[in-house]
Amino acid sequence: LAGAALGGLALIGGLAYRSLRGGKADATETAAFQDVPEDEARLMLRAMVAATVADGVVDAAERRRLDEAVAAAGIDRDGRAWLERELGNPAEIDEIADAVDDAEAAARIYAAAALAIDLDTMQERQFLKMLAEALDVPPEAAARVERELSA
Repeated sequence: LAGAALGGLALIGGLAYRSLRGGKADATETAAFQDVPEDEARLMLRAMVAATVADGVVDAAERRRLDEAVAAAGIDRDGRAWLERELGNPAEIDEIADAVDDAEAAARIYAAAALAIDLDTMQERQFLKMLAEALDVPPEAAARVERELSA
């Protein structure tokens, strides 16, 4: 991933920040998520991939969202090959959660996964529930993320 181009994932960070803060945005929100660390951006993408394959089918809308996230992250041809490998062998929830070390990063990772899918199958709902639990995202914050995404 190109570190300088990862600002495209800032919108996910903003959504997560608002969700953690009870839906209230503030002046620090934009600054806080201009530079998502490369490792975290990659983890966001891994969570998005894992969410999209949770029900066994990556539909056209989910694939479009993944492609848009990859483009926003400035991923080159090697990165696209990485994405295809990841789709074939997605990360496990515990693997994602083990790589996260603070509540705000956890919320951003959760928001990324939720953004990637339409909650139209039981498997996807279960995946997000298990991801939120593994990341210690409070249920009310997870619900706010889902409400904002469905609005």
